[in-house]
Amino acid sequence: MKIIGTAEGKKLYVHLIGELDHHSAKKTRDDIDRLLMNSYITELTIDMKDVSFMDSSGLGVILGRYKILAERKGSVRICGANRSVDKILRMSGIYSLVERS
Repeated sequence: MKIIGTAEGKKLYVHLIGELDHHSAKKTRDDIDRLLMNSYITELTIDMKDVSFMDSSGLGVILGRYKILAERKGSVRICGANRSVDKILRMSGIYSLVERS
């Protein structure tokens, strides 16, 4: 999993590339959390257009970041998920918590 993060003001944009599964979840979580260390960030956009596979560990990564941003009265947005990843996201009900664009 490759992670490209760009922060601008209160917004953090994270582009994920690769597989978001039990093998990569911990590193992905740690890398995003490092980018979220600045408490002024209240908007997180996760670009998943280049995520080729995701399992329940990936859902955990997203939910954990949602909790961090919710404590800050912030928001999380997911964009670009391919058909199979989007299906997992829909089935999990995660779109009731995070915005889909």
